[in-house]
Amino acid sequence: MSPTHPDPAKVKRSRRAFWMKQLHQWHWMSSAICLIGLLLFTITGITLNHAGDIESSPVVAERSAVLPPALLPTIAPDDAGDVKKPLPAPVTAWLRSTLNVTHEADADWSADEVYLALPRPGGDGWVSIDRESGDVTMETTSRGWISYLNDLHKGRNTGTAWRWFIDIFAAACLIFALTGLVLLQVHSVRRPSTWPIVGFGLLIPAVIAIIFIH
Repeated sequence: MSPTHPDPAKVKRSRRAFWMKQLHQWHWMSSAICLIGLLLFTITGITLNHAGDIESSPVVAERSAVLPPALLPTIAPDDAGDVKKPLPAPVTAWLRSTLNVTHEADADWSADEVYLALPRPGGDGWVSIDRESGDVTMETTSRGWISYLNDLHKGRNTGTAWRWFIDIFAAACLIFALTGLVLLQVHSVRRPSTWPIVGFGLLIPAVIAIIFIH
């Protein structure tokens, strides 16, 4: 009895069906991951493009406190020149519990002051500590939700976690675009307008960049 050999046509159809299933699965999964991010970046792309037309009124808030006497020796004045270095851990813990200050950057130390910049999305802030008296002044500025979302779009002062999100989001968008491109190729036989439309999508930004951007 002669061994049976698989039908090459069936094998080809089976392999094609497998890869089509994989393409569709990766395409819809990446689109689901990208959906909310695409909405955010699309809307903020418009608000950034018209930032000069959108009025905002910054809100400034100021708070003050006094460093506990037990912590004064950790920031006592000295003869060292201006330097950038971290705050002592006890001072950092006190700022967090008293003024709800969280930060990653080093502080600027001068002869009579410790200055800590607190940049954040949609606003700004700073803390100043008098090295002799321990007087603490904190000022925060908020420019509103639109400014906040615009800074998320740019990744401005957003921290490590948001930078990771942007990288993962960009990778998901790349998968979404590439699988979509392959699916366009697969279905283009039955859709003759596919590649003219894709070419038109390339031509529009190219013409604008070449002719209108100087």
